[in-house]
Amino acid sequence: MAKNVLVTGGAGYIGSHTVLQLLLGGFRVVVVDNLDNSSRTALDRVRELAGEHGPNLSFHEFDLRDKPALEKLFASTKFDAVIHFAGLKAVGESVQKPLLYYNNNLIGTITLLEVMDAHGCKKLVFSSSATVYGWPKEVPCTEDFPVCAMNPYGRTKLFIEEICRDVYRADPEWKIMLLRYFNPVGAHPSGCIGEDPRGIPNNLMPFVQQVAVGRRPALTVYGTDYSTKDGTGVRDYIHVVDLADGHIAALQKLDEPGIGCEVYNLGTGKGTSVLEMVAAFEKASGKKIPLVMAGRRPGDAEIVYASTENAERELNWKTKYGIEEMCRDQWNWASKNPYGYGSPDSTD
Repeated sequence: MAKNVLVTGGAGYIGSHTVLQLLLGGFRVVVVDNLDNSSRTALDRVRELAGEHGPNLSFHEFDLRDKPALEKLFASTKFDAVIHFAGLKAVGESVQKPLLYYNNNLIGTITLLEVMDAHGCKKLVFSSSATVYGWPKEVPCTEDFPVCAMNPYGRTKLFIEEICRDVYRADPEWKIMLLRYFNPVGAHPSGCIGEDPRGIPNNLMPFVQQVAVGRRPALTVYGTDYSTKDGTGVRDYIHVVDLADGHIAALQKLDEPGIGCEVYNLGTGKGTSVLEMVAAFEKASGKKIPLVMAGRRPGDAEIVYASTENAERELNWKTKYGIEEMCRDQWNWASKNPYGYGSPDSTD
């Protein structure tokens, strides 16, 4: 029997790529998404890309905080596990609107856990973030580093991790994977699905992409005086398809005996500077990216990259793609979909 997996936030960037890999892996997938920062079109395209597996995808549009809707879904479908992506994720916005973030991310997750518990579905893969490491004193970041978030968005990830640990301590029947992602970039090699942020992007690559297709005049580089090889910040960029495969590895790990509440970093284990990433994108796209050099942004760390040994050893998962492929696939998506899933009029 194919397994039934509920994917919250499955129409989003990482969610849609994971849903596709799940379908191709023979899973039946139910997506819940409120489409607050995502698009129904993404799931239509996932269904097409999945070919004969497309009919194994169903979609429900509602907010996780809508407990009656969630109850109804769990009453009608027996889920083997849940992958939980749904949440607001813009750091800057979270500083301006902390209550919005706490309400959406924490209450949505608590409601989900309550309904899962009531229906005896106690296997969860949670989308956490390397933001829980704050400004690490050293690199690479290992899973036992002290955690400390620097903004409300990061704190929601941290609090949810703690909630999951408490749920497991109270009831050891739960099996939970906390996956701390580093910097997801790239797109599906088909160029049919990719990242489509609303408004001004918060992350480097979608911004670079929007400059390349002519939607923005230049890329602002924040901080050029860090003690890195070229003075710009260093991050661990991971191809979104590699990241999606990491979720499937974590899902399969949930079936092993002796699993409790486990934490894994998902990254490449290598750091790449902002300027290196821009150069790789210029090479992939053949476009020149005009740069504006600016001061450091408050809250930005200098160098962050992952130790990935635990995931490689215990999840039997390793990244396959480097920054060349990340930039190639990102450009392929951007050039085919310069306005993401929308049209020129519907963006910011």
